[in-house]
Amino acid sequence: MANLPAVVNKPPTSLIIKRPPATDDELWQMVATLWGVEIPRTKVCPNHCAPFDAFADAYFARSALSIWKASRGFGGKSYTLALLGITEAVLLKAQVNVLGGSSSQSLNVHEHMQEAWDWVLSPKQLVSNQTRFQTALMHGGRVRALMASQKSVRGPHPQRLRLDEIDEMEWEILEASLGQPMSTKYVTAHTVMSSTHQYPDGTMSKMLKRAESSGFPVFEWCWRETSEPHGWLPIDDIARKRKEVSQAMWEIEYDLQEPSFEGRAIDTAAVDFYFDVKEGTCDGREGHEFIFHKPEKGAKYITGADWAKKHDWTVIRTFRVDCEPWVEVAFERVGRMPWPIMVAKLNKRAKMYKGQVYHDATGIGDVVGDYLEVPANDIIMVGRTRADLFSDYVAAIEGFHLKSPRIEYAWTEHKYATHDDLYGRGHPPDTMVAGALAWAGRTNKAPTVPPLSISKESYWGGMNL
Repeated sequence: MANLPAVVNKPPTSLIIKRPPATDDELWQMVATLWGVEIPRTKVCPNHCAPFDAFADAYFARSALSIWKASRGFGGKSYTLALLGITEAVLLKAQVNVLGGSSSQSLNVHEHMQEAWDWVLSPKQLVSNQTRFQTALMHGGRVRALMASQKSVRGPHPQRLRLDEIDEMEWEILEASLGQPMSTKYVTAHTVMSSTHQYPDGTMSKMLKRAESSGFPVFEWCWRETSEPHGWLPIDDIARKRKEVSQAMWEIEYDLQEPSFEGRAIDTAAVDFYFDVKEGTCDGREGHEFIFHKPEKGAKYITGADWAKKHDWTVIRTFRVDCEPWVEVAFERVGRMPWPIMVAKLNKRAKMYKGQVYHDATGIGDVVGDYLEVPANDIIMVGRTRADLFSDYVAAIEGFHLKSPRIEYAWTEHKYATHDDLYGRGHPPDTMVAGALAWAGRTNKAPTVPPLSISKESYWGGMNL
């Protein structure tokens, strides 16, 4: 399993638990023995902590509620949360509920718990019943994965509540879940809220403000606390990921800088490279289809389309993808029209530039499918799918993998797009949506050939520049 803690190389040949651990050192050693995992204990950044500090605080319930803020993927939040829950169920005989930002995230944490039983010294004999949603132990301990719904979170009253990826969680569901934990004679109630901080006005932001006013501890760590030699994360993986994601995403989700409403989402120099005046200029005006380069036999194309649903624009962008960088060959922007007219424009483009088509199917049901005359990939732009779509697209721009004429309208939208527009509650620019949808098809593109030779005579024929 990638990016998870290294297991202990030489486990003891037998295991007898005489009593639950009473100190941090005893707890760390017990986790290493039970599950074969050495949770990092080294603090690197000045305002951070070691992941085990958060783990121990939650296990011993030194506070009623704590917040874990860590790097996406590299922080190991979900895995550490899974280790915490299963350790509490085994050693404290606790009842533990797991609630994720989505139902699949809840199940993901529970699956990490189930995998932990594969360790040679895990107390497998304690398991009395195990399903996809629950693990029950013979001595009364239990772990249950909850669905992200009001009905699911209002029922049970465990001693321990473990919330994962709360920034993807609806505020009303999180609030309702806080009524769950109740202490018993032997187990003190405790809640952990774990997440990467992505949205400037999302659930995580609200809880961090509440923690500040209420005095709840916030445990924060990044990839530096989990990387080699004191952690499990290979240095090569960090270097690779740094090249794959956008600067904005790296700063917010990996280096843990605060999400900002004001900050621009894309490096300005990269936007200028993308929309290059040397390749020509046009205004991208409404109602005009700009054909920058006619279809060529044997060339490969991908088209992305964003639909005008209320007051925004339908934007259709087509790229030639068998070259590096990709080159935009056609662009069109029109206002809200009847669906048959808007879809007809995409049909025309897709027939002209044969290749893959990706469109925003969010909230439109089958209305577009009824009029499409070409195969198309439906993309539902919500939650993590939306964030990843934009992050990949921005990374492509900042990696200089895209080239276009200076389409003034698109250039302006890209240059002034903010973090909130893409990753928060704002409205993403229509030209960026269309471009991101096209880039989503990159894994299926043909092998690259040398860059296109673009000249005004061949590339801009017939255009009024």
